[in-house]
Amino acid sequence: MPRPILLVLVVVGAVFPLLPGVPVFWVTLLNNIGLGALVALGLVVLTGVGGLTSFGQAAFCGFGAFTTAVLTTRYGWSPWATLPVAVAITGAAALVLGLLTMRLSGHYLPLGTIAWGLSLYFMFGELELFHRHDGITAIPPFHVAGYDLYDSRGIYYVIWACVVLAALATRNLLDSRTGRAIRALRGGGMAAAAFGVSTMRVKLVVFVYAALLAGISGWLYAHMQRAVNQSPFGINAGIEYLLMAVLGGAGYVGGAILGSGLVTLLKDQLQRILPQLFGSRGNYETIVFGALLIVLLQTAREGLWPRLVALVPERRHQPRLPQAEPLPARARPPAGEPLLSLQSVRKAFGGLIAVNDVSFNVRAGEIVGLIGPNGAGKSTIFNLVTGVLWPTSGEIKFRGERVSGRSSQFVARRGIGRTFQHVNVLPNMSVLENVALGAHLRGRKGTFSSVVRADRDEEARLLAEAARQIERMGLARHMHRAAGSLSLGQLRIVEIARALCLDPVLLLLDEPAAGLRHMEKRELAQTLVRLKNEGLTILLVEHDMSFVMQLTDHLVVVDFGTKIAEGRPADVRTDPAVIEAYLGGVA
Repeated sequence: MPRPILLVLVVVGAVFPLLPGVPVFWVTLLNNIGLGALVALGLVVLTGVGGLTSFGQAAFCGFGAFTTAVLTTRYGWSPWATLPVAVAITGAAALVLGLLTMRLSGHYLPLGTIAWGLSLYFMFGELELFHRHDGITAIPPFHVAGYDLYDSRGIYYVIWACVVLAALATRNLLDSRTGRAIRALRGGGMAAAAFGVSTMRVKLVVFVYAALLAGISGWLYAHMQRAVNQSPFGINAGIEYLLMAVLGGAGYVGGAILGSGLVTLLKDQLQRILPQLFGSRGNYETIVFGALLIVLLQTAREGLWPRLVALVPERRHQPRLPQAEPLPARARPPAGEPLLSLQSVRKAFGGLIAVNDVSFNVRAGEIVGLIGPNGAGKSTIFNLVTGVLWPTSGEIKFRGERVSGRSSQFVARRGIGRTFQHVNVLPNMSVLENVALGAHLRGRKGTFSSVVRADRDEEARLLAEAARQIERMGLARHMHRAAGSLSLGQLRIVEIARALCLDPVLLLLDEPAAGLRHMEKRELAQTLVRLKNEGLTILLVEHDMSFVMQLTDHLVVVDFGTKIAEGRPADVRTDPAVIEAYLGGVA
């Protein structure tokens, strides 16, 4: 949305409660919208961007609310002094629950959040510290400049100041190295892990971040209502918060505020109008509310925020290419130095032997081809080298250091980059952002630096490196396009550019020429030769034999997981075992 419109909205929001004739009830509704928006902002990051569904966010509101309620009523703390404690307790609870829950995937993850959400809801109602089901009353209001903020107009500015700060923090987080790692979770995490992203750590970061925003919402709620009990912190409220994020637009910061406003106002109007139509008995508003939500989800699956933004004309301009000081480069080993060594490597999946005691070496400065029929075990070997899979037996060493049985992050840090047999990019991210994910390990700024925007110099260097690799691979004109709009062949080039952003010593290419036209293959071959001349070592899997034979210095042939030949391309081409594997026999 254009900045002038945002500025107008901020000014209108600031003066609205002061306008003559504005009912207190309207201000109270805006306060409730702000409280819901804080929780929904966390879900934008957790669910909309990270793809992790949680129905239990209301429980984190409870941690913030009950913490400040106990400290202010029992121990006489100032409401402002309780905020760090409420945030700390909410964060600690989220960390523990995240360690248990974020290991789940698929439908088990939301089921897990429902389980602990229910448990915490009943716990809040059973603890004597919280006065059981009666809750805690007489919570003091906020005190600012000698005034107690008893009324809705006073606390309005506190709530919306928190919403604005949270929105800015969330936008900063998503526009960063950490934000790209969060987006990469939607792709399953394999590509992210291959470039050094600790997917479990990123899941915990985003889970705790969403919980902290919910805890702040609960802290505000306690001092607005001046009484708390377990009622607002159950699963029903958790579902409403999730609906706010989804309806507004789960991947958009503005969508959290829009969704909170929509759900809050819709509930209020239904509770007022429906009893007049159908009588006071029955929960008709819940029925109608649910039906309206289903219609909205069917007609606007991406949420309402993208559609709203599309109505606002915006000046189109060509983004400037990032310019910054180059990142430090990794030292290349001298040509001929032993680089990668596989020694009797075996991988069994139950009774299936996918890789059968395979041994071969790769020396620095070579282009080595790993070839074989479909199902020969080539991609499995790649996954063993890069830490996606661990060998059943045998050993893999890189520059003399054992890397078998180590994580993908460990392998990536040693300088092994890769592409994938099936293209693994994030279609909704730009080409530039996809490629910049490959430079993740070359940055050091963490989540806090991203939130407060202290990472701008490093971020500029990472994006400049990504832009350089995109230009190097001949895709400069597509740099700012969504990756999902590119052809399959172009996406394979994007994957190579992303791997080069790691500044690898060894580059593993899994069928890089698949989907490319003849001229594109020639250009790719020239690029790979140029990379070799610059000191990069390449191990590639490819089915185009003319491409492989003209490009490689050394070939390794596998069939049914077993190495059947190795040597120079000219020798391998005439090997009877190779001919039989590919053609079914010499004849």
